[in-house]
Formats: sequence, structure tokens, C-alpha cells
Amino acid sequence: MKASQFLVSTLKEAPQDAEIVSHQLMIRAGMIKKLGAGIYSYMPMGLRVIRKVEAIIRQEMDKAGAIELTMPLVQPAELWQETGRFEKMGPELLRIRDRHGRDFVIQPTSEEVVTDIARQEIKSYKQLPKNFYQIQTKFRDERRPRFGLMRGREFIMKDAYSFDVSPDKARESYAGMAAAYRRIFDRFGLKYRAVAADSGAIGGDLSEEFQVIATTGEDAIVFCAQSEYAANMEKAQALAPSHARLEATQALKREATPSQTTCEEVSTLLGVSLQQTVKSLVWVYEPSSENGAAAVQQFWLVLLRGDHELNEVKLAKVPQLSLGQLRLAHAKEIEVLFSCVPGFLGPVGRPPGIHLLVDREVALMSDWVCGANEAGFHLSGVNWGRDLDAPLAQETYDLRNVVSGDLSPCGQGTLSIERGIEVGHIFYLGTKYSKAMNATFLDVNGKPQAMEMGCYGIGVTRLPAAAIEQNHDAKGMIWPESIAPFVLVICPIGMDRSEEVKQHAHTLYEQALELGWDVMLDDRGERPGVMFADWELIGVPHRLVVSDRSVKAGLAEYQHRRDSQATELPLLEVMGFLRGKIQH
Repeated sequence: MKASQFLVSTLKEAPQDAEIVSHQLMIRAGMIKKLGAGIYSYMPMGLRVIRKVEAIIRQEMDKAGAIELTMPLVQPAELWQETGRFEKMGPELLRIRDRHGRDFVIQPTSEEVVTDIARQEIKSYKQLPKNFYQIQTKFRDERRPRFGLMRGREFIMKDAYSFDVSPDKARESYAGMAAAYRRIFDRFGLKYRAVAADSGAIGGDLSEEFQVIATTGEDAIVFCAQSEYAANMEKAQALAPSHARLEATQALKREATPSQTTCEEVSTLLGVSLQQTVKSLVWVYEPSSENGAAAVQQFWLVLLRGDHELNEVKLAKVPQLSLGQLRLAHAKEIEVLFSCVPGFLGPVGRPPGIHLLVDREVALMSDWVCGANEAGFHLSGVNWGRDLDAPLAQETYDLRNVVSGDLSPCGQGTLSIERGIEVGHIFYLGTKYSKAMNATFLDVNGKPQAMEMGCYGIGVTRLPAAAIEQNHDAKGMIWPESIAPFVLVICPIGMDRSEEVKQHAHTLYEQALELGWDVMLDDRGERPGVMFADWELIGVPHRLVVSDRSVKAGLAEYQHRRDSQATELPLLEVMGFLRGKIQH
């Protein structure tokens, strides 16, 4: 490609609404252009990266035996109503009506449609296993789209769906996809972790996320350096303390805390460790109702150690709370229930009818501090079994986020935490969708069975943004070769004034094309500083500079995007040198 025939459109400054590095650099490099909130045009430079991401995914999915198809962006609501997701999914699901008043959705994912295809096409066990995939536009109506392609509303995603005859065979398909995903992300040339994950709204009980490691990542990744254990924060297990609860050594005491409403403030005032305090959170639970009857609200007091944070995913999986809706109680509700303002709540003498949930760390504490259920006061020296009933087994759970230094569930070390960007997610779904949509096959005995399913996603347009977050410097992006828009750029200096420079630049360009490389010849006639700044911003991995001075000396200058200085090479040896540098 020649720059004069392409669109090279760079900016010196990023727009003010570009908050993170990838958003800023993609806008400045002319890779994307904002059309609306969370909606972007993929410009020629950015589309080249996206197409390379797609090509790697296609090659590995095909190699793994998956079959490509394309499902509609606009889907009939009837399919989503079969699974209940039309009603259950929040406002992220964009619902529309056609001119006849019929309901449709703009697909955020395609479990329903692919299950409909399977129930029509697959009749016998002899047709299984099958794995269908697509690379297709999706839309999720994010409440607050931000960070460019990292959290847009419209995006491109690869989603795949496997169908099997049994749970064991479905797990084999899952393992095959897990291996394929590792090959895909290895080829992208990024540092990543595959971590155990919660399945969330999609469902299922076996799940892994693929996280690109980046300090700007939204997700916390928990891992053990001494083993292969890794999980996202939602899934990471906090081990139960191995010690028994100690005997009480302090008397219960009412402490004046006039304006101290947080554990941090109370611990400072009373001169106790934050780890010796207990925070009280009030949650409202509404069980799923039948026949449209109004649900009866339940109020739950959740206890955590003062230095710990609640893991809401774990809370929602507590058996007593797993079949309904959960939310934090409002201040007014708390004041009515406890006759006390938030910030001074505690379990001692809690009002009748308030259910209790205790993190298992708190269940083994003694001589702790909590609210007194009276404005301006806390209690110190609180002990289970003396000041309030010891928590029952059905009241005690792992409810907290792990912290760095916790013992690892693998038993081989302690936990560390780093930041990551989720770019892939795989699930074993079981029969959640096939049973809801009656997607069955006839087994070897001629009996109908629900198909066992898995689903597997990669954020195609999110991945380039994640790559930039991991690979950039003050000058711009630094692309891995496998997904760079161009692998090599040739920058001739003064080619409009020197026929010899022009000739050598074109010779190198033609030789690179013959080797099958994605090469850019910058024939725009720009000054050297402008050319270099543009290609450093765009992040092309390899650069050759040809000038009148270098040609007269029989040389060219080579510089990798990560190199601090250029290397002079004899012109006749340039291609041999580059063949050793360029990986494909």
C-alpha cells in the first residue's frame, strides 16, 4: 500500500472525552471516528487491525472444527420470550417494534437464535457434536458508554455455540474451545491470563475469562504465583480461617462516636485495628413471585470485617437469595427498620424480622466493634455466644472479595492481584437454553434428549483497544506484528527531489510485497519529522528510512518501534535482515 492511495489521518491532540490511552490513540491515529455515544466508524487504518484479529480467530476456529454462519442483527422477540430473557434482561437489551407493532431485539448475543437453528436442523445424535460460530455486529445499550471501543454500545464480537449429546461430551467441546482460545490469544502476541469466572446472566456452571493484562484494566484478576490458579475477583474464593474462634477477653462497652460512621473513622477514634471492626450492610431481597403476585420483601443484615469489601456475586449466590432480586436498602428504609440512621448499625439487638448473613471471617472474630443501632454510638468488645447468638451454618458464607496476601485455594501459596481487560469468555451452559426452547435430538435408543450447550465469545473490536492499553509509550501505539495495520513502513526522505532515493524505496517496497508482508510506502512527500511522528503514533513495528545520504553510502536505516536508536544496514542486506526480524 502507498500512503498517497490510502487514508493517513492523524491528530496532534485527542478530544477531551477520550479518557483512556487506547481511546485517545485510536482517535489520534485515525483508526476510529465517533458517530454517536458508544458508536464508532472503523476507519481504514483501524479496520485493517480488526480484519487481522478476525483472520486469526477464523483460522483457529476452523481448525478446531467450528462452522461459520451469520445470524441476523435484528431478532424476533418471540425467541427471547421463550427463554424469558426478553423480560429479564435489563435496558441493555435494545427492544424495537416494526411497522406492524411486532417486537424485535437488536442482538447483544445469539443463544436464542442459534438454539432455534439447532432444533430445526439437528434431529439425531449422529449429527452431533456441532459448533456454530459467527463474527457479527452486536449492540448493548450501555447506560454510560465510555473508553472508546472498550465499552461501546455497538461492537463486533465472535460468538460460538456448541451442541452435544451429553454433559461429558459438552465438557470435551468446552475443553477444545479452551485450547483453541489459548492458541488464538498466543497468536495475538499479548500478555494474558485465562481465569476462572462467574457465568453471570448467560448461565452455566463452568466458565473462564481471557484477560489481557493492563494497569488500566477494569477487572481485578486474582492469581497464585506458585501455581496455575487464577480467577476473576467475582469468582475468587476466600478460604475459611483455619483457627477457632478465640474466647472473649473484653466486656461489652457502649462507645460514643458522635460523627464517626465508617469503620475507618471508628477504628481511628477508638484506637483499634480496622481488622477488629465489623461493617453492617442492609440488603433488600424480593423472591420471585408466581402468578403475578406481589413479592414479599425480606431485609438482610450482611456482616463483613471492616477492611473487607462485599462480593455481590457471591451474595447473590447464597441459596436463600438466589431466586429473586437483590438491592441495597435505601436510607429511609433503614431508618424505619432500625430507628437509626445508617452508619451506626449492628447485629446486637437487631430488630425482629431482620435476617442475618455473616462472612465466615466475621463468624470467627472475638472482641469486635460494630454499630450500636443508636445514632452516635458503637459497641466494642462484642462477642458471639455472649452478646448475640453465634451464627448458624446456614447464615455463614464466603461473602467478601479476596485481598492480596490471602492464602490461595490451591494450597500452594498466597494470592496476588493485577488488573486485566476481559477480551474473551467461554461457558458451559448445559441445557438452560435447549430445555427452554425444546431443542432436542433422538439418542441412540430413539428417545428425545435436550442438547447440551456451550458458548464462547471474543470481543473483536475490544481486543485492539486492550492491545494498545498493554503496548504503548509516549509516542503512540506499539502493535504486535500479528495484528499491526502494517508490519513495515518505508519512509523515503526527499524522494520527490532524488530519483535514486525514489528508485531504492520502490525496490525495497516491491521486494517486501513479494515476501507477502503488509508494507506501507510513505510517498506523501512529508518532512521526516512528520513522517516519523505519524508512524510512531500508528505503531507500525518495523521502519526503514531511505535518504539521499544513506543511499550514497549504500545504506538504509532500520528501527523497530521499541528501539531507541536506528541501525544502519547495507541496502543489499536489508531484506535478509528483515526476514530474520519479521515473524510472518
